[in-house]
Amino acid sequence: MSEVRTLDIGIFLPIGNDGWLISNAAPHYKPSFELNRTVAQLAESYGFDFALSMIKFRGFGGDTEHWDYNLESFTLMAAVAACTKRMKLWASTAVLALPPAVAARMAVTIDNIANATAESDEYKGRFGVNMVTGWQSAEFSQMGLWPGDAFFGYRYDYADEYAQIMRTLWRDGKCDFDGKHFKMKDCQLLPKPETDIKVITAGQSDRGIRFAAELCDYNFINGKGINTPTAFTENNERLIQAAKTANRDVGAMVLFMLIMDETDEKAEAKWKLYCDNLDKPAVAWVHKQSKMDVKADARSTAQHFQEGADASHLVNLNGGTLVGSYTKVAGLLDEIAGVDGVKGVMLQFDEFVSGVELFGKHVQPKMKSRIGKALRTNEASA
Repeated sequence: MSEVRTLDIGIFLPIGNDGWLISNAAPHYKPSFELNRTVAQLAESYGFDFALSMIKFRGFGGDTEHWDYNLESFTLMAAVAACTKRMKLWASTAVLALPPAVAARMAVTIDNIANATAESDEYKGRFGVNMVTGWQSAEFSQMGLWPGDAFFGYRYDYADEYAQIMRTLWRDGKCDFDGKHFKMKDCQLLPKPETDIKVITAGQSDRGIRFAAELCDYNFINGKGINTPTAFTENNERLIQAAKTANRDVGAMVLFMLIMDETDEKAEAKWKLYCDNLDKPAVAWVHKQSKMDVKADARSTAQHFQEGADASHLVNLNGGTLVGSYTKVAGLLDEIAGVDGVKGVMLQFDEFVSGVELFGKHVQPKMKSRIGKALRTNEASA
């Protein structure tokens, strides 16, 4: 641990219904552009640094039909780019569903939109790509895109080639690539991006961490447990060491859900209500799908999901949850800012509009790691 540093804050946009809480008692809502625009603009008005939308082609069903309703990431973020001006924006590509040359061209298009709407040159280069290898085969088998369960074993080799192709096209405007999984023959991409397009992923396994260190700029790391803000440090240290080996600067972005209220007791009661009403059929689907990866790394996302068919730790699918008063949550986030190698935190809320508002008004002003970062809502909307 080191001194508290400035901590970038991001928002995990509600592109799928009900966000990350798999609970019958959680707030329920369907995704829409209107909702995501509202959340993105509100987050930007409070000085949030980035926003990301996931890609999910099939949900988990259950009583809540969790993630059965989803928008598409690139098209959503193109629209969000047109109505924001400061935040960095990340769209997600599922590598089995979108060819790398197509993803690269879509990224250039959104990069162009984001630069055109940037408040100033300082905010240009605010678009990036999140690479998703996928852990749920049903997402792709339903479309005839699943290459077989052997993919679990080589998915990061596949992603390696994918990332190399995108980066070559962005850099050179053309690509000749003769790999095991992809073959490019005089592939053209013009115009090239105006600014450097960053890449992020969410590798938790040893192979995933190595992929992030060698070919990405950032890596999402899952938070762990309830009110244990630095329990992710073992995974973070593996990223630091892998980045040193690759001789690259790759920072960690840590995922946490915030359950906040005026007092610890109110926040804890809300969290208990969510946990007591776990959508067990939806979690059972997650459990069943994750078990298809029979060789999952002990630290992988799939292994985390395999821990139990009705495990209450999956009420928040991500795993890391901060529960408490505004003051308590601010202090816990400041602890994260003191961990070496951490560049930011991506936040999820039980209800996104009110969650961003409460964070901006009551939590962020109390954070030592956010001094000088906050903006006023009226300034951003002026």
